[in-house]
Amino acid sequence: GPEELVLLEKLLGLPKGNKYGVQGERKVPVLQTNNGPGLTGLITIAAHLVKQAKKDQLLGSTAEEKAVVQQWLEYRVTQVDGCSSKEDTRIILKNLNIHLEDKVYLAGNIFTLADVLMYYGLHHVMVDLTVQEKEKYLNVSRWFNHIQHYPGVRQHLSNVIFIKNRLYTNAH
Repeated sequence: GPEELVLLEKLLGLPKGNKYGVQGERKVPVLQTNNGPGLTGLITIAAHLVKQAKKDQLLGSTAEEKAVVQQWLEYRVTQVDGCSSKEDTRIILKNLNIHLEDKVYLAGNIFTLADVLMYYGLHHVMVDLTVQEKEKYLNVSRWFNHIQHYPGVRQHLSNVIFIKNRLYTNAH
């Protein structure tokens, strides 16, 4: 929601001053602009902020990277945000775990907006995982731990603790 857009602004080094609201029962974020109807939707606003900050590389550099970033942003909004049960959460973590098996970041070897928004979207899930669950989704844990230590990402969000030696014993 709007809170994570404020975190994103700070991460991007943008000046404060944007006004956000929410719309509808799903609380879709809206960026109010002085002139015109404003921008609606997390992905739309986030991409706008990235361009405003002239950090377009966060949306991917190649056509393929751009497509992968877009795909994970969609996944975040349709799957992660819509997730209501333990079972939904389990499926998301399982999918991510498989995807991240041979990757540092969601789009491969580059840090993108997809990592940032997935991190914000999954923070409340990761906080609640048991040690056993964190080990079960080892690739997700490794990725999450990496992103939470990425400069400027975590801000005031709580640090999720992982058993370090477990994260890297299986690394190739």
